[in-house]
This record gives sequence, structure tokens and C-alpha cells, in this order.
Amino acid sequence: MTPAHEPGPWWEALRGAVEAHGFRLNGGFHDDDGGTIVVIGHAGPRLWDRFSAEMPAGPDPLDRWTRATLAPVAARFGAELVLPNDGPPWRPFQRWAMRAEAVHPSPLGLLIHPEFGLWHALRAALVFPERREVPDRAEAPSPCDTCAGKPCLTACPVGAFDGTDYAADACAAHVRSAAGTDCRTRGCRARHACPVGRDRAWADDQQAFHMAAFLDGRG
Repeated sequence: MTPAHEPGPWWEALRGAVEAHGFRLNGGFHDDDGGTIVVIGHAGPRLWDRFSAEMPAGPDPLDRWTRATLAPVAARFGAELVLPNDGPPWRPFQRWAMRAEAVHPSPLGLLIHPEFGLWHALRAALVFPERREVPDRAEAPSPCDTCAGKPCLTACPVGAFDGTDYAADACAAHVRSAAGTDCRTRGCRARHACPVGRDRAWADDQQAFHMAAFLDGRG
């Protein structure tokens, strides 16, 4: 991976404000309207440790906590805060992420990171109306390009992934069933099968939280 250029004090101040809450500053880019978009995500246990200690009661706790936590940061730096589930209009978060840093589509449909593998997530973006100096995008090839075995495509107990489509209904039915206890409590087997970033895999309680949110979303 080639090193990214660091743009100076304002970026370091933003990084500190974001990382103080366990988030990760993924990168930024200039949009076609002359503004700047900065993508925020997380990887590793820091955000989960913070969020699980402060989790609000009620529906969509992670989105609500993210908004409440990052809204003061957005106001401080003069940006609009948007989350992936905000809309309409729906924002193209995956395309934004790929413009901000070296992440690539994986056979599972998730974006793969050269260091974190599949164990990262997009949480928010800051939209600035003006052009701001941001780091150059660090370039790195997709780890999937040299993964000959593609174990992620054969690990799912119900074959929900074929490299193109995702059988979400079959996946949800299995996860809800007695046979899906392992997936429900420890996370997606296909995700675990990816050899990249295995040491960054989320803890079981975080996996179970996200699986429960997935099932809630399926109705």
C-alpha cells in the first residue's frame, strides 16, 4: 500500500475528534459540486467497547448513538452529518467509501479492506459544502484478486452467496433456526472464512448484536 499524504492540522483535529469516540476516519474526497465528503467507519473493538457501555434503549440504538455522538463533531467542523440509513435521498455510501480509501467489493457484497478484511463497517459521512484538503487516497489492490480458493463462497451452511447474488431470505431463515445458532451468536460463517484480517474479527457479543439487527430488519 502506498502511504497517503496527510493534509495538515484541520485533518488531524478531525481525526482526534472522531477517534475519541472509537470511530475511524476512513478518508475523504472532493465531490463533483466543489464540496468535500469525509467517510467515517470503525474497525476493531474500540467503537464496540464504547457503544456497548453507552447503548441507548429502544430501536436502532447504534444509528441513534452514532448520530448523537457525531452531531457535535459535525457542528464543530461545519459539516452536514449523514448516516447510511438516512434517506431519501439515499447516499451511495459504498461508492463514497471506495473513493475515500482502498476498499473493494468482495464476493460477499461487503467491501474488503487490505488490513481489516471484512471486519470494518461504514457508520457516517461528513459533507462539507466547500473544498477541504484531504489525504491522497492510498492505493492497494483487492485481496480477493489473489485469493484462489474463495473460501467465503463455500462456508455458508445454506449457500447464500454465489459471488454475484445474496440469498437474504435463505440466510435469515437459517439464522433464525436451531441449526443457525452458531451464525446467530458468533456471526456469519462466510465472513469468518475470509483469511484477510482474521485477527480483527469482532467479539461474539458484537456479532450477536449485528445478527439480531439483521433479523429485525428482515421482519
